[in-house]
Parts: sequence; C-alpha cells; structure tokens
Amino acid sequence: MDTAVNAEARVRTWHGVLHKVLVANDIRLVTYVPDNVLKPLLADIHGDPFFDAFCVTREEEGLGIISGAWMGGKRGVLLMQTSGFATLPNVLASLCTAFQIPALMIVSERGTLGEFNYGQALVLKTMRPVLDSLALEHHTCTRLDELEFIADRTIKQAVATQAPAALILSPLLTGGKVLKP
Repeated sequence: MDTAVNAEARVRTWHGVLHKVLVANDIRLVTYVPDNVLKPLLADIHGDPFFDAFCVTREEEGLGIISGAWMGGKRGVLLMQTSGFATLPNVLASLCTAFQIPALMIVSERGTLGEFNYGQALVLKTMRPVLDSLALEHHTCTRLDELEFIADRTIKQAVATQAPAALILSPLLTGGKVLKP
C-alpha cells in the first residue's frame, strides 16, 4: 500500500507528471546535460528501467543521439537548461527540421524570476524568438494542472508532424534555481 501511495504522490509533482507522459508516449531514450532544476525528473528517470538515460557533454550531442535513435525507430528526448539552447539553432535547422525528426526538448527555464546568472538571462531573451524563427512548436508550462495535457499533446504533435518541439518548464512550475545566501 505504501508504494501505491508514494507513486500517486509522485504523479502530483511536475517531475512525476513528465515521467508518466514520457512513458505513455514510449519515449525511452533520455539524453541530458546536468541541471539542478531537472534533478528530480532525472532521479525518476534513472530509477525506472523503462528508460535508457545518460549524460551528454553538449546539447547538440544529445540532439544528434536522439535524432539517430529516431531514424532507428526509437523515441528520445533531450533535457537541458535555457543556456544550452544557445548552441542548438544550427543542428535544429540543418538536421532535425531538414530531415523531419521530431526531436523533443525539455528545457528548464532559467534567466527569470530570481535568476542570478546573467548569461542565463541573455539566452532566455533569444530562445523563444529563435524557436519562432525556425517555426518550431514550443510551449511554456507554468501550472501543474495543465502540464500533462500540454506535454502529451506537444509530443503527439511532434511525432505526427515529424517536427522538433520544445517544452519549457517555467520556474512557476519547478521552483527554478535561486542563489542561496
């Protein structure tokens, strides 16, 4: 009984909801660049044998790996923080979009709401305009009660249209990262 209660409690967290949606959409391959905000999701993923998850050195490496996996019949996702997005426009345009690969990115939004790193703030100002200029679907998730619907539909649309997509996790949802005094 205790295990069922813990599982139900986990699903009421942002990381539990995303874990559930990834499983429901058969996204088994998870590449990521370490991020403190994403730690709870990464812990859930590493604790579940459903997933093949590993750290990559750069975000474009992660996109290349999940792109190759798609070509081989396996679905994947790249987890990263906002600053890592700055390295991706070329690979998104020349690989994922050009070859119709539904590369899914889950981005912990940094650069706002208490952010202490100015570099994060600078990249945040360009991330959505770049996604728009590449005509890539992206949604910012701010509320737990909407997360499952938005994440599930974004994944389904990416696969159906064979186009990359991004889920941006607002600090309003995750609590973000703040400088400790």
